[in-house]
Amino acid sequence: MVKEFTSDDDALLAELGVEVETKKAISRTPREERIIAGFEEIQRFTEEQGRQPRHDESGDIFERLYAVRLDRIREVQECRDLVEPLDHQGLLSGSISTLPADTDDLDDDALLAELGIEVDAPPITELQHVRSTAEKKAAQDIANRDRCEDFDTFKPLFEQVQKELNSGLRETRPFEMKAEIEKGRFFIVSGQKAYVAEKGETTINDQGRTDARLRVIFDNGTESNMLMRSLQRALNKDEAGRRITEPTAGPLFSDQTIDGDEASGTIYVLRSKSDHPLVADNRELVHKIGVTNMSVEKRIAGAHLQPTFLMANVEVVATYELYNINRTKLENLIHRIFEPTRLEIEILDRFGRPVVPREWFFVPLFVIKEAVERIKDGTIARYVYDPQNAQLVKRSI
Repeated sequence: MVKEFTSDDDALLAELGVEVETKKAISRTPREERIIAGFEEIQRFTEEQGRQPRHDESGDIFERLYAVRLDRIREVQECRDLVEPLDHQGLLSGSISTLPADTDDLDDDALLAELGIEVDAPPITELQHVRSTAEKKAAQDIANRDRCEDFDTFKPLFEQVQKELNSGLRETRPFEMKAEIEKGRFFIVSGQKAYVAEKGETTINDQGRTDARLRVIFDNGTESNMLMRSLQRALNKDEAGRRITEPTAGPLFSDQTIDGDEASGTIYVLRSKSDHPLVADNRELVHKIGVTNMSVEKRIAGAHLQPTFLMANVEVVATYELYNINRTKLENLIHRIFEPTRLEIEILDRFGRPVVPREWFFVPLFVIKEAVERIKDGTIARYVYDPQNAQLVKRSI
């Protein structure tokens, strides 16, 4: 016996992340259903916007997705025949759009990937992917935007955030929880920066969960009056969804973390087990110094297949945890310190192509440890590395 769900049931199950399949009056294959559902989304867009979707790089990611999808449906006769009875807007009669110049060299899968569309199957079967109810609701909330009349007020904020990202004062990291959504914070969703300009009174929804009405400004000059949970869903469903951190000037390292500290990653120091003569003859001196935001064990997994690890397994000889620091900026600093002793070695990757790894240095481990201490106490700017004597020395004034 199949239970028929009401619209209220559907909404509750959607909140719980459960997809509900309703019984179809007409028997169609799952693939046909996906194609029709994809075409219906294009129809809704056309009805709401008063025009067909366009390949506009400055436009919304969903419009670009719909434009690609419509072109594919027009190209494949099987798809045209399936949706033609539904085409009351004349969408199939249009010509195939000209794609942006920078996508001319991309194949179908690469193009869809550029647009953020996951490709696990041939393009025509995957591009009609049917999203869950929660995904559709989040996408609709994000896509339904109005022109921001006072965008001139917010434009300098977006420009400043970009400068701070470029300088390393801010960084992006995966979105994790609803509590991160607060007034004054920045996010990246659907490929655009989003700023929470206003947050209304917190309420309790029918499912007993907290929510609040937001005014969200996007960097393309649009805004949306969405619910906090809608933004949360959009960020969770978007694999590229990110939180832009606040500017920090905290310590590089700390023996103990305090409330508000954000883990940044780990400095790792490795020795190679390569049998390359240059490495084998200097194994105690040749070290790779890097910074990662994942576990070191995960970072070095499959080292023998990666040119950056000299196509050989490695030994972890030291690690240092980081808090509230830009990883890339720190890694560049460490590499500049030891630049005079960078290992010049060319190896072949597993395809036989020559590669010159850039993170290996001729430097004793005790000097690396000293450099970390100098970074930790803020005095590293006073020192340079003297390779002749294998030590850090104070800069001459």
